[in-house]
Formats: sequence, structure tokens, C-alpha cells
Amino acid sequence: MFTSEHIAAFSDLEYSLYNYIVNNLDKVQYMRIRDLALETHVSTTSILRFCRKIGCEGFSEFKIKVKMFLDQQEASSSIIDGKSTIIEFLERTLTHDYQQKMMRIAHVVADAKHVVFIGVGSSGILAEYGSRYFSGLKKFSLYIKDPYLPIHGQYLKDSITIVLSVSGEASATLSQVNQFKQEGSTIVSITNKADSSIAKISDYNLSYYVNQEFLGDTNVTTQIPVIYLLESLAKTTYGIMHT
Repeated sequence: MFTSEHIAAFSDLEYSLYNYIVNNLDKVQYMRIRDLALETHVSTTSILRFCRKIGCEGFSEFKIKVKMFLDQQEASSSIIDGKSTIIEFLERTLTHDYQQKMMRIAHVVADAKHVVFIGVGSSGILAEYGSRYFSGLKKFSLYIKDPYLPIHGQYLKDSITIVLSVSGEASATLSQVNQFKQEGSTIVSITNKADSSIAKISDYNLSYYVNQEFLGDTNVTTQIPVIYLLESLAKTTYGIMHT
């Protein structure tokens, strides 16, 4: 509701008004401008100036935005039962076509000299897990959690980069994938959707299609499909390497 640009431009008086509003949003949505002026010890003129500074024509529009913000927060706080989502995912991955795709990717991974995992946030945590799991199955792998780590091209020759991203649009990860691809690494992505930017520039993609969930601004989409795909790919690769 308040952008960083808005907050940086506030005067001392407006900071005081801002602090009261964010701590009393549920009350402010029903207040008259005179009530807010009394509570915050500022003039109604100052409140109107504050409203215009954050892009509202007046106090009425400001209250509408407050109510919309609160309604959005309430809607995003509900968590769905993920059982049906996981069952649907497993049914899709058990199809012949999906298993054939998994087998093709596993052959490519088995032939690679190096396997590098990348991801940020929760995907970065799973990238570390994937690296450890593959290494445990005798395919030595590394993970990179710093998207800005300098990587020289000679280390990416004949390598596989396995990139994890729920949205497939994370700018830092997308930039890193682009760099690795230009340096000659084969890109395997595991994303929620096959039409995301990272999936489209990958050489191979495994997508899992589950409903994304957010609690406020936090992405709490289940990562069970990612773990399943990582472990399945690792085991299939191990089987190819030891036949």
C-alpha cells in the first residue's frame, strides 16, 4: 500500500501519520478525516496532502485503498489443503510420457562431467539438498547459492546446470541461467510451469503444476513435487550409470 518511494519522501509529520495508520489500519478504514486528525494531532489539510502524496485524490479514496489492502491480506492468509494437489501431481508424473522425459534427462546428467545446482530462497535450500542427494548416489554435484558468484567458462564445459525456481521468473536466477547457458552448460530446469521464462530458455524442463500459495508476500507453495523430482532424477541417473 505504501511504496518505498512514498516513505522516503515523507516529512517528519507525515512519518508520524504513517506510523499511526499502519498500526491502526482496521480503525482507519472507518474513520472520518476529522477523527484521524484528532487522533494524530495533525490538521485535516496535512492529511489531505498526505493522501495526495501517496496517489489518492482525497481521504475517501485513501480509505477505499486501506479496505482493499486489508481484504487482500485476509484473502491471502487462507491455506488450502494440499493433499489433492499432491495426488494430481503424482498421477501426472506416472504417465509414460513424463517417465520418458525423466529418462532422457537422466541420460544427459549421467554423461555430464559436472553437475551444478542453482536456486534462490526456498529453491536455494532445495538446490543444496539436490546436490547432496546426487552426490550420495555417486554423481558428485555442487550447488551455488550466490547468484552473483563469478564463474569462468572453462568450469562449465560439459556440465549440467539444474536450476530450481517455483515461478521460473526470478530475475537473479534468470540472469544466472543465461550466463551459464552462454558459457556452454546444458540447462535442466524444475519449475512450476512450462511456460515460464526459465523453462523456455532451458534445454530440458520438468514442470509440476501445483497451485501457488502466498501468505502475505511469502510464497508458501508446497515443495514436495520438487523433492520427488530431484530424488527420482537422481535414482534414474544412478541406474543408468551402473548398468
